[in-house]
Amino acid sequence: MDYNEILAAAKAELSGCKACPICNGRACGNNMPGPGCKAPGNAAARNYDKWQDICVNMDTLCENKPVDISFPLFGRTFAAPIFIAPLGAVNMHYGPKYDDLAYNRLLVPACAEYGIAAFTGDGVDPAVMKDASDVMETVDGIGIPTIKPWNREFVFEKLDYLHSKKDIFAVAMDIDGAGLPFLKAMNPNAGSKSVAEMREIIDHAGKPFIIKGVMTVRGAEKAVEAGASGIVVSNHGGRVQGGVPSTAEVLPAIADAVKGKLTIFVDGGIRSGVDIFRALALGADAVLIGRPVVPFIYAAGAEGLKVYLDKLIGELTSTMTMCGTPTLKDIGRDNVILP
Repeated sequence: MDYNEILAAAKAELSGCKACPICNGRACGNNMPGPGCKAPGNAAARNYDKWQDICVNMDTLCENKPVDISFPLFGRTFAAPIFIAPLGAVNMHYGPKYDDLAYNRLLVPACAEYGIAAFTGDGVDPAVMKDASDVMETVDGIGIPTIKPWNREFVFEKLDYLHSKKDIFAVAMDIDGAGLPFLKAMNPNAGSKSVAEMREIIDHAGKPFIIKGVMTVRGAEKAVEAGASGIVVSNHGGRVQGGVPSTAEVLPAIADAVKGKLTIFVDGGIRSGVDIFRALALGADAVLIGRPVVPFIYAAGAEGLKVYLDKLIGELTSTMTMCGTPTLKDIGRDNVILP
């Protein structure tokens, strides 16, 4: 099946998600359960819209070189600066065809085979993170387990399990989940972490550590202070807090403040290779994409993921060719026009 055929077939497999031709956050709005947003329900749409407001500068009066989109990260080299964002409770939000374990068992090796890596979700069932890391171990450690900001005891328990997974090359925490009710209900309490607490967690992890959910310059600076190897500029698609700015709006200032001190990922509303180019031009080193991947996996499994990624990479390489930027390092702020 081609891209459009897979997307059409996905409609019969999904609930909540409507498998829209463009995943722009409008049809799902604040529908939860489902891929929607917290009230007022416009954060995902804002993420998408703000990328579209940015124009790219064409420049074909340049040397004709082949495009190279390979991306080095923490001692590994990936096929592209594209990673799959962590998702959880997929059976509740997207439909019963997969639960989290089955979804990750398909996603992790499919990404590794393609040459990229998946961030995997975490949840109230401890088996989700453990099973995902077990799968990563079978594909040379290609994957990034993402841990919720549980209380100290539970975080360390999860990290101790990862210590036995020597090949897994990085770990993450989605700190933007701090307000989730099941975290607040823990005793001792869970949620937000101080710089000192995060430094202790990162030291205990013993692997490159990525903090997901950074939306301010000061937040990025605190991540540097804590010893993070990377950050994900992310508002979680508005699922945990309404009324937030888009990631495209805050990315340039964050990149200006911490570029070169850690790896900068950005997540939220990125739906095409042109969007990826825009994100790299604003200072991201790589991007995360989550929601739009689900319909392709639900409809066609690993082949669906490949079709989706092929489209993104084709669009990215074409844009780089037309903008005179044959390598990722050539892409900069002068390659775009901000609104």
